Amino acid sequence: MKERIMVIDGAMGTAVQKYKLQEEDFRGERYKNHTHDLKGNNDILVITRPDVVEEIHSKYLAAGADIIETNTFNATMISQADYELDKKEEVYLINKTAAQLAKKCCVAFTKKNPKKPRFAAGAVGPTNKTLSVSPSVENPAFRGCTYDEIVEAYMEQVEALVEGGVDMLLVETIFDTLNAKAAMFAIDLFFEKWGKKIPVFVSGTIVDNSGRTLSGQTNEAFWNSMSHSKPIAIGLNCALGAKDMVPYIENLSKAADCWVFCYPNAGLPNAMGGYDQKGPEMAEDCRVFPEMNLINAIGGCCGTTDEHIGCLAEMVSKFKPREKHGVKDIMRLSGLQPFNYDPDVNDYRKTFINLGERCNVAGSSIFKKAIVDGNYEKALAIALKQVENGAHVIDVNMDDGLIDGESAMIRFVNLMVSEPDVSKVPFMIDSSKFHVVEAGLKCSQGKCIMNSISLKGGQEEFLKHARTVKRHGAAVVVMAFDEEGQAATESEKVRICMRAYKLLVEEVGFNPQDIIFDPNILTIGTGMEEHNNYGVDFINATREIKRLCPGSKISGGVSNLAFSFRGNEPVRRAFHSAFLYHACKAGMDMGIVNAAQVEEDVYEKIDKELLEYVEDVLLNKCSNATERMLEFAATLDPKSKPTALRKKGAEAGAAAGGGKADAKAWRNQPVGKRLEHALVKGIDEFCIADTEECRVGGDYPGPLQIIEGPLMDGMNVVGDLFGAGKMFLPQVIKSARVMKKSVGHLIPFMEEERLANGGTGEAANAGVFLIATVKGDVHDIGKNIVAVVLGCNNFKVIDIGVMCPKDKIIAALKDNNADICGLSGLITPSLDEMVDMAKAMEAEGMKIPLLIGGATTSKMHTAVKLAPNYSGGVVHVLDASRAVPVAQTLMDMNKRGEFLEDILDTYAEMREEFYAGLEDRRYLTISQARATAEKAAVDFSSPEHLPVTPKFCGVKALVDVPIADVIDYVDWNPFFQVWQLRGRYPNRGYPKIFNDETVGAEAKKLFEEANAMLKMIMEKKRLKLNGIIGFYPANSVGDDIELYADENRGEKTHTFHTLRQQAEKDVDEPYMALSDFIAPKESGVKDYLGMFVATAGIGLDELTAEYKAANDDYSYIMAEALADRLAEAFAELMHEQVRKDHWGYAKDEKFDASDLLKVKYQGIRPAPGYPSQPDHTEKATMWDLMNVKEEISVELTESFAMLPSASVSGLYFAGKSSQYFNVGKITADQVQEYADRKKQDYKVAEKWLSPILSYEP
Repeated sequence: MKERIMVIDGAMGTAVQKYKLQEEDFRGERYKNHTHDLKGNNDILVITRPDVVEEIHSKYLAAGADIIETNTFNATMISQADYELDKKEEVYLINKTAAQLAKKCCVAFTKKNPKKPRFAAGAVGPTNKTLSVSPSVENPAFRGCTYDEIVEAYMEQVEALVEGGVDMLLVETIFDTLNAKAAMFAIDLFFEKWGKKIPVFVSGTIVDNSGRTLSGQTNEAFWNSMSHSKPIAIGLNCALGAKDMVPYIENLSKAADCWVFCYPNAGLPNAMGGYDQKGPEMAEDCRVFPEMNLINAIGGCCGTTDEHIGCLAEMVSKFKPREKHGVKDIMRLSGLQPFNYDPDVNDYRKTFINLGERCNVAGSSIFKKAIVDGNYEKALAIALKQVENGAHVIDVNMDDGLIDGESAMIRFVNLMVSEPDVSKVPFMIDSSKFHVVEAGLKCSQGKCIMNSISLKGGQEEFLKHARTVKRHGAAVVVMAFDEEGQAATESEKVRICMRAYKLLVEEVGFNPQDIIFDPNILTIGTGMEEHNNYGVDFINATREIKRLCPGSKISGGVSNLAFSFRGNEPVRRAFHSAFLYHACKAGMDMGIVNAAQVEEDVYEKIDKELLEYVEDVLLNKCSNATERMLEFAATLDPKSKPTALRKKGAEAGAAAGGGKADAKAWRNQPVGKRLEHALVKGIDEFCIADTEECRVGGDYPGPLQIIEGPLMDGMNVVGDLFGAGKMFLPQVIKSARVMKKSVGHLIPFMEEERLANGGTGEAANAGVFLIATVKGDVHDIGKNIVAVVLGCNNFKVIDIGVMCPKDKIIAALKDNNADICGLSGLITPSLDEMVDMAKAMEAEGMKIPLLIGGATTSKMHTAVKLAPNYSGGVVHVLDASRAVPVAQTLMDMNKRGEFLEDILDTYAEMREEFYAGLEDRRYLTISQARATAEKAAVDFSSPEHLPVTPKFCGVKALVDVPIADVIDYVDWNPFFQVWQLRGRYPNRGYPKIFNDETVGAEAKKLFEEANAMLKMIMEKKRLKLNGIIGFYPANSVGDDIELYADENRGEKTHTFHTLRQQAEKDVDEPYMALSDFIAPKESGVKDYLGMFVATAGIGLDELTAEYKAANDDYSYIMAEALADRLAEAFAELMHEQVRKDHWGYAKDEKFDASDLLKVKYQGIRPAPGYPSQPDHTEKATMWDLMNVKEEISVELTESFAMLPSASVSGLYFAGKSSQYFNVGKITADQVQEYADRKKQDYKVAEKWLSPILSYEP
């Protein structure tokens, strides 16, 4: 590799596929009666079809490969479990046979040309498990296997490969660095056992153009994590084509001090997952690597064959290999990102590493309580806050008698790894128990700091622990302890650290840059004379250790210093600041600190008088320094800051209490009135205590009377105010929260009373209202609001959820003896489900009134399609405010009959108008409509309309996009509409609504509370934004859009079917279909179609479940409304990025958020199921093309609603001619043709298109 660029072979899988092997080929004689299908298990072909594998090896060698890989990519116990071949003897046989076969081929070709020796590399794949990612969305701390299991599997594989005669090992296709660290751990253990070593190559995989592995690491962070294992070469393979791989190989080449190689795919996969790039083209794309002097070896991965390898071999033969170079000798750590510590030797304070202390149970009582209580989410939030406050490394310590240290460490580190905003920094795994530290190291893919080892247990134990730490690839903290105890004086600190340094460097082989000494920061100001010089001893020892132990670092637990002054914040923090100032001047590199305070308490800003007292103690300037410090400290406000010091009593301000007293005046009222006030004002702070006071006070015979008394009195006031327009929906829902909490408190007592009396114990109600979202539909914000408002008006609401089939609804109506049924739906297929439900209720002979609501419903649809099918009464309800009076009227038997008769008459008139309108309305035939479009068609070959080629064709997933990125794109107008807050002209819409005389104040309050929840969601990562975009070669054929496998456009893979306007227009313009915006196939112009799915709903179910469990309707409806807004905002952001970057047809676009919401940009993103393409079933093609469910966890229901519901999808059209339009009603001739084009039954097509049919089917 020093003399020439070596050539690695190409893909084994691609080569095997060409042989079209069948199940019997994989079974052979050995596995003839195996219990599991084996086709696809390429690794066993070395046993069952060795002739095929040998021929493939030989072709690659003949093409010019210097190195061939054994056919053992999945030959571990873990991966072979998929085929029920996870037996040691089978795995051993596969690996050893594969090695012997590859070596046999190498020997043969070397014999033919001894000047070109060939080498067999034992291929060690990543396994099908990942140690850094949970397979369970619900439990991010869970792992599908353990580190030790992975190590054991690799040990077995490596031993067999070496016994089979491989010349080197290749740990490849690393998508999770922790798996690779486990592989290198196993290899090092094997080498130690074997007593010899062979070269090891390590190859990572960048999954997309973000430059990160699947587990999130950048490639320099990956190198920092792997460099301890001293591979002979480091490289990248798979996932990307050569062009996309260049910047990452260039970065790796700069960072690494060993040989560098790459073996990219044959370009990017086409729409069908295949590879189209041929050998010469790939070789040309790869030419940049040797031209830039970046590599020492090259080969091929997915899609490559012996032809590709031959072309690569010929191409690189003309170039010299990359020369090894040194890299700066500094400490290199990593999380998801590299952390390279290059200290400023003139000012160590400037480059000081803040080791966040708040995840140490000894350093934070809040963190300790969270761990003891099992509240790991709160613990994770503490870690995140530290990073946000400036911690460079997170210290994690679980040493406490109440905590199982090892299990707590594993769970918490796994959780931190799953949170990118935390795991981007390195971890310090901290414990006095070595097994706990090692458990933590086995969970982190980054290069950690291990804290700590010492000579306290003797030299043998010290060396054993040090070797294990080195094998894990961590830097190490060495405490200044030895067999005699803790070092306290300067001389003891220096002596112990020098001894440890020599052992680590000379016997263990530790890089001095990875050795961190903690010479013990001991407490000063204790009043004991022997402690007075501890600060000075540490500072002086730091200077001397750095001189005598070159490359080493100095750390310490800074909070220990001023332990005597705990509780006095300004004094304690001033000590920390002053100590860091002087210790860093002596060479201290890092410390376990409160990151936020260290950043805030700048030495130069410390109160000068306070600083003088502090430094007298710290630097041991006088014998009475501690006494003077204590006297001065007693005069200070213990909660002030050292940079804003206050003396005791200086903050007197008793007058501030008057306003608060007035605000709480209602608390002096009788308890019943207090409850009523709390309900009307939505104050839940005291509701439990007041409810309990009612229960035990003697004024109410039992819990039921409290509900029917003060609680219902309050809710009646709420209902009256809401009905009169004097309360708004957000206030009503807050009132419901108070009601639910109070009732929730009373339920156990009611149950106790019921059991004692044998009665029902159930409060009277205004009626039983059963509500559901129909089958196939997942949307429920509106339904939830209606349920809450009805509950506020004393209805017993039975909410049976979303996606409810008619049988479930009918059974629930009967089981609950319901008085009214409410159906909700958002997507157009839900309309048909409602019709089916009405028919089913009629068939059951029910007479329960049926209320219909939801965004897709309408009064006209209810009149035409629903009312004729159910005689029990059907009423369309526009929104929650109308639901209450309708429901109350229906429950009044004196009014119900007349009310339903009036509705029936109104609906009958509407039906007559509807059908008369259909008779009067004129339509063009589909042929006539199409002719108008052909006449007005644009010239796609003209400069104005010539399609722009996207940056890539295929799919790009956007996973866990920061919510902060989309905030500016939020359209708040629909948010206020959800809450039924509408300003009057001129104060319509956001932000003018805040000026509205009637709703402005409530809108402002709602907006502030929404932003507070949004902040919480962002800080705690409660919702996850996932998106996916795809671009495909496309052309129109009539009203269809064909998608092709590649730019040759010879193979059609999918078709999108569009619908055309037919209703006669009063103006002379074409009758449009979406296909008009794509260049026709016969034009010869190459066009493209894009598509996307965006969701903000991942995590929403868990969040709303918490609010529901807390009886907090207001918050769960708020969360749902915000998730919907975030999804739309994310879609807006994605579209902007598509226009300006991914597709790049409007690179110079400059619009603000309001312009975007007004759709001033070029291009459209119509969604299937909406006006421009009313057929929801077209979504299925998008999901199939982009593998949406697997990529971003968004799925389709049987009615083509999206799950999670806070999701948006659509197609991207880029052309200047593209515009939004409404297809409107269509006639039977188009329906028939559309069904034929889709190869769909005519009646099925009619069902899906029923809302837009111009006739009654």
